[in-house]
Amino acid sequence: MKGKLQEGDAAPDFSLPDQDNRIVSSNDIKGRKALVLYFYPADFTKVCTMEAVAFRQMHEQFQAAGAEVIGVSSDDVRTHKEFAVDHELTFTLLSDEKQELRKAFGAYGIGGTPARTTYVIDRDWKIRMVYNSPLRSKEHAEEAMKAIRAL
Repeated sequence: MKGKLQEGDAAPDFSLPDQDNRIVSSNDIKGRKALVLYFYPADFTKVCTMEAVAFRQMHEQFQAAGAEVIGVSSDDVRTHKEFAVDHELTFTLLSDEKQELRKAFGAYGIGGTPARTTYVIDRDWKIRMVYNSPLRSKEHAEEAMKAIRAL
């Protein structure tokens, strides 16, 4: 397993399907917007739902600050769609079923479990913030917003 990426590292590129089964590529974002990329364990779990709702509530602020928000888990496209509809999510969810993007970032917790980790990536595709907290779900959006405003 690859080591965890840190502030200052170049962010890996990606190309994965979203909740509408459209391919979303880092090339569509890089150089145009900052990115808040948050990894979470699974759709429909209590803490992951609270985290997604926190990002939804702040989504317009992220957009106004020139940032895109994308959530990533290994759930399939159909599950992501149901999760997005049920919780009125206004941002993209990527299906990383093979955990290739999670592996590229090293977003794992103790014993190789999927971590709840948020990355803020600038327009030059450098990681500017890493926030890792398995239980403080709402703080992920707040900490990401602080980092976006500091760019």
